[in-house]
Amino acid sequence: MALTADTILGALAALTDPSGRRLAEAGRLGEVVIAGDTVMLALTIEASEAAAFEPTRQAVERAIRAVPGVSKAFVTLTAERSASGAGAPQAKAPAPHAAPVPGIARIVAVASGKGGVGKSTTAANLAIALARRGRSAGLLDADIYGPSVPKLMGVKGRPELLPGRMLKPLEAHGLKIMSIGLMVDDETPLIWRGPMIDSALTQMLREVAWGHLDVLVVDMPPGTGDAQLTMAQKVPLDGAVIVSTPQDLALIDARKGIAMFQKVNVPVLGIVENMSFFVCPTCGFRCNIFSHGGARAEAGRHGTAFLGEIPLHMHIRASADAGAPSVASDPDGAHAQAYFEIADRVWAALADPAGQSPPKRRAVPI
Repeated sequence: MALTADTILGALAALTDPSGRRLAEAGRLGEVVIAGDTVMLALTIEASEAAAFEPTRQAVERAIRAVPGVSKAFVTLTAERSASGAGAPQAKAPAPHAAPVPGIARIVAVASGKGGVGKSTTAANLAIALARRGRSAGLLDADIYGPSVPKLMGVKGRPELLPGRMLKPLEAHGLKIMSIGLMVDDETPLIWRGPMIDSALTQMLREVAWGHLDVLVVDMPPGTGDAQLTMAQKVPLDGAVIVSTPQDLALIDARKGIAMFQKVNVPVLGIVENMSFFVCPTCGFRCNIFSHGGARAEAGRHGTAFLGEIPLHMHIRASADAGAPSVASDPDGAHAQAYFEIADRVWAALADPAGQSPPKRRAVPI
C-alpha cells in the first residue's frame, strides 16, 4: 500500500507537545512530504521552544519510522517568521556569530540569477579542482527543485543512515557529496514551501557526516529565494561565486544575485563568465554566441573580481552528462585548466586579511 499523508498523520494522532496538547490540535504539524520511502515533516514552534520540543521531535520521528513502508524519516523544528506590515518577510543579515558546521572550515556558494547558465557544471568542476589542488573538499547540492549533482558526479543510491541520525555522504572524484536527488526518485516532483526547503537544507548541511573539510562548495538553486536566504542566514558562508553568461538578459539576473548576497553580508568572491565563446572544432573560427565580456564588465561595475571565462564546448557538456566533469575526465585539457585557474582565484579570495593563502586545514571543533 502506498504511503499517504493521512497514514502518517494517523500515526501521530496521539502524540502531544510539551504542554500536553495533541500536536495536530495545537497546529504544530507542518506539511507531510513523502518521497518514495522517505517522509519529511516540520514541527512549527517558536524559537524559544526549541530545547523543550527536542524530545517531541524525536518521538515524532520514531512514530513515523514505525509506519510500514517508511525507511527514513526526517523531522525538524521550524520557527515561523513573522512579516512586518502587509508585505512579505524582509531578508535580514545573518547573525554575526552564525553557528559553524562542525568540521567544515569554509563554505562557498555557487549561485546564479537564473537557470540555464551552467551554474551546476561550474560548481562541480570548481569543487573537483579544489580537491585536486590538495584541499579536502565536499559538494552540497542545494538546488532542491532541480538537483543536478548526482548526474554530474555519476553517483546514485541512497545515503546510509549512521548512528546519531547522521547521513553518510557519497564519494566521487575525490569529493564528499550530498544531494536531495539521492533521497528521492528521479521523477518525483518536490512541491515544497519555504519551511520544508529550510528544513531540507539544514538537514543536508548539519546532519551529514562530512568529517573534516577545507572547503564545502554549495550548488545553489537559481534565483534569490528561500534557499539562498536559508544558506545566508543560517550558515557562515565565506563567500559566493556568481555564474553568468555574457548575455545581457543573464546579466540582469546576475545583478540581483550579487545584490542579494550583499544585503545579507555574504562576500561576493567574483563572477565567472560561462559559455563565454565558441571555437569551431573544424575551422577554428571563434564565435561569441552569447556576446562576450559582459561578466567581466559587470564585475568591474560592482567592484568585485572577475574569476575567468569558460568556453561553450561539447566536451564540457558531454563529460558532465557522463558523470565525469572536465576536471576529472581530462585534468590536463584546456577546459580543466580554465576551471583550475578559477579555483585558484577563489582560494586566494578566501585569504586572511594579511593576504596569506588560507592554511590547508583550519582547526574546527567537531
